[in-house]
Formats: sequence, structure tokens, C-alpha cells
Amino acid sequence: MEMVLQIFLLAAGFTMLIKGADFFVDGSSGIASKFGIPQLVVGLTIVAMGTSAPEAAVSISAALKGNAGITIGNVAGSNILNILVILGLTAFLTKKVVPVASSTIKYEMPFMVVTMLILLWMGYVGNEISRLEGAGLWVVFVLYLFYLLKMAKKGDDKNSKDDAGEDKKEKSMGMLLLFTVAGLALIVLGSSVTVDAATAIARIIGLSERFIGLTIVALGTSLPELFTSVSAARKGSADIAIGNIVGSNIFNILFVVGTSALITPVAFESKFIVDFMVAVAAGVLLWVFSHSGKSLNRAEGGVLLLGYLGYFIYLL
Repeated sequence: MEMVLQIFLLAAGFTMLIKGADFFVDGSSGIASKFGIPQLVVGLTIVAMGTSAPEAAVSISAALKGNAGITIGNVAGSNILNILVILGLTAFLTKKVVPVASSTIKYEMPFMVVTMLILLWMGYVGNEISRLEGAGLWVVFVLYLFYLLKMAKKGDDKNSKDDAGEDKKEKSMGMLLLFTVAGLALIVLGSSVTVDAATAIARIIGLSERFIGLTIVALGTSLPELFTSVSAARKGSADIAIGNIVGSNIFNILFVVGTSALITPVAFESKFIVDFMVAVAAGVLLWVFSHSGKSLNRAEGGVLLLGYLGYFIYLL
């Protein structure tokens, strides 16, 4: 009986994720169209921060409870999954190539890699992220927001005029905001329900806690990014798909780790050095693939997925 209930909850969670992603992409890209804001900016800000809500909630809650050590593992695992699994699946499941905006290749991707290297250096040198370093991450985060604001005001990106459909332009601003908020709520709730149900099923079957933590829970907090990115790519909003992941990874490091460290120093165990090196390598690989043809194709998506498979085997 318990298994049947958990399977039902798992199906309900996935349904919420799928519908929530559709609503969220439609609403956020529609708002971008009305204001003439580049879709890339929407992906790097609203969508990225929204879909990172589970990681932020887990890490900040852990810091408040005096268990900040979970923060680094959560962020490292999420950033690796975001690039290798989510962008890998997005490119692999999309019939056409996933185009990448030139500004993402020139600025945001290198910045993402640099932020990961900074965090790796902080952890390697001090074995923790101190409050002062947390404040430094927050300063960089504020500067990053100013950069995005400048991009939004500039509004000269070639993708600023969304042509994904007239139905978006016909919707009122109130309806678009409702779609965005309702979509985000469904994504976060669906993520929580899916993780809880999948974890319960794994325990019933008899899988170990370590296996559950490395797979189900890690992937679970990244489900919002997965469904949003695949949905955006399929709807032709590629800038949201790529921007979502790049922005989410930057947000995870600067805001999530920065905020957690301001609450209490965050322990950086030596075993996480390898994980962050993998995250940096994944970011560089993504940049190389994107730079070669200003897009991600199915074969490159397959390579990213194989990269995660190799990392997973290493973990086991």
C-alpha cells in the first residue's frame, strides 16, 4: 500500500514539474517580450534564481540549524548536475541544436568558471568559507546584478524580441505574472514531492542512504532547472534554457554559499576539492562546446551525459 501511494505521489510530482515548467517559461518569456528585455537576462535572473530555490532553501536552512557543512556538497553536486546532466539532456532531447548567445560565451560562462575557481581557492586555503569571504561573495553578487541590469537597459540583444508566438503578446501583464508565479510554485512543490516520494521508494526497495543522497536528493534539487531548460529549449527560448543553468550556477555560489557563510562559517572538507575540480572542468567543457559552433548539439549533449556517468562511477 505504501509503495502504491509513493508511486502516485511520484507521478503527481512529475506532473507538477512538467506543467509548472510550461507556465513558468510562458510567463517569464512573455514578460520579456512586453518590456523588450533580452530573453537571456530573464534566464540569468528570474528563471535562474527561481529554479535555484530548492538549493537555496536546503543550504540556508542547514546554516540556520548549525549544519552548514551540507552547503558545499549541495552546491558542488548541483552545479555538476546542472551542466553535465541538465544541459546534456537538454541538448540530447532537443531535435535541433540549442543556440548559445554570444554574450553568454564571452562573459557569463567564463564568469561562472571564475566564481567556481574562487570558491575552490577559498576552500583549499582555509578549509572553510568564513563570514568575511561570504561578504566578499555577496559583493561580487551585487556587482553581477548591476551587470545584468545594464544588459537589461541596453536591450540590444538580437533575441530581445521574442517571436515564440502571438499568444504571449495577447496575454495581459497580470496573467503573465500569474503564470510565472504559479509555474514557479508548481516547480518547487513538484520538486519536493518528487524527491520525497523517490527517496521513500528507494528505502522500501532497500537502497542505501549514501546512494539515495548521491542520486535522488542531488538530482531532486536540480529538477526545476531540468524541466525549465528542456521546456524552454523545446519552445524555442534557448536563451532561457542556457541562461537558466549558467545563472543558476553563479547564483548557487555567490548567493547561496555567500548567504550561508554570513550566517555561520561554512566547512569546506577536502573531499569537495575533487568535486569542485569536476565542476570547473564541466564549465570549461561547456564553454568549449558552445564556443565552437555557438550552440550545443545532440552529440555534445551525449558527451556531457557520459561525463556525468564517469563522475558517478568515481563517486561509487
